[in-house]
Amino acid sequence: MIPIANPIIEDEEIQEVVEVLKSGFIAQGPKVAEFEEKFAEYVGTKYAVATSSGTTALHIALLAAGVGEGDEVITTPFSFAATGNAALYVNAKPVFVDIDPDTYNLDPSLIEAAITPKTRAIMPVHLYGQAADMGSIMEIARKHDLTVIEDAAQAHGAMYKDKKAGSLGDMACFSFYPTKNMTTSEGGIITTNNKEFADNCRIIRAHGEKERYKHVVLGYNFRMTDIAAAIGIAQLKKLDKFNKKRIENAEYLTEHIKEIEGIKPPYVSPDVQHVFHQYTIRVENGSRDQWIAFLNENGVGTGIHYPIPIYKQELYQSLGYSDECVESEKAANEVISLPVHPRLNVDDLEKIVQTLEDASRNFL
Repeated sequence: MIPIANPIIEDEEIQEVVEVLKSGFIAQGPKVAEFEEKFAEYVGTKYAVATSSGTTALHIALLAAGVGEGDEVITTPFSFAATGNAALYVNAKPVFVDIDPDTYNLDPSLIEAAITPKTRAIMPVHLYGQAADMGSIMEIARKHDLTVIEDAAQAHGAMYKDKKAGSLGDMACFSFYPTKNMTTSEGGIITTNNKEFADNCRIIRAHGEKERYKHVVLGYNFRMTDIAAAIGIAQLKKLDKFNKKRIENAEYLTEHIKEIEGIKPPYVSPDVQHVFHQYTIRVENGSRDQWIAFLNENGVGTGIHYPIPIYKQELYQSLGYSDECVESEKAANEVISLPVHPRLNVDDLEKIVQTLEDASRNFL
């Protein structure tokens, strides 16, 4: 089976962790500070604040921006549940706006109609590693005095025009879960050019402490460990190489499957660098289960990102959500993610293409 994801952990990461363990300083410490500095430099921001996960990064960022009870956060329903849940964590209401059917990202043309006097923030997701239309989103946000928090969990190294994802909004949140383009095993980070936001994030992630044992706000234990940061420092050095291989794999797949009947390869916007956290095709005519079964039976791993729009999850239904985002629901029924990770070799890529060709002949 060619797996849908295959994290690359090598001797350098292992040695970095061993050195931390031998140092005796394994909680948040000098390695976290070093990782924050290097990641901010990589993204192109003044500040970075490391956290225990991408989800806690979103939670902290909303709190740092002053989003709270009764506020509304505009975001996409076509994402992992953490995107919507983060608003619930701060007692705000996620307001779901439909996606562009080509990029799967938040459709800027629909945002203004969703803005109300309660709207405090917009949270676009750079889905699959392709940056959202941040030019349009930032223009709307500035017009309405809204904070923009990028959910960049899948977009390490992605570009929008000449800037990296993570440097486009007021804050941005990355995840370092093992399947991401780079990992710390578990972890997240918030990037920003706003010192006040950065200071707020640091206070909130550490029990609300402004100074040792002086708690100024309700905070949390959302810190990253030096063990995780050590892995991240090693991984960050390799991120561009990892992304280059992902992009090459994606280009190979697109070139060889674009003529296969019944599937649609990913669309890449002309003003972005897509880093292909996922390589996601679409199939039509309600045949997705057949395609997945055939691929899996023939040794090609698959994923569905994502099968249920957030507002259709049981939790959100219990909260009274009755949204209908047509493009999100259509995508949720049609998308299949294929392996694109850096460990793939030519034989793997050829097998994926051949299996898709065989599947098309079987179903169509």
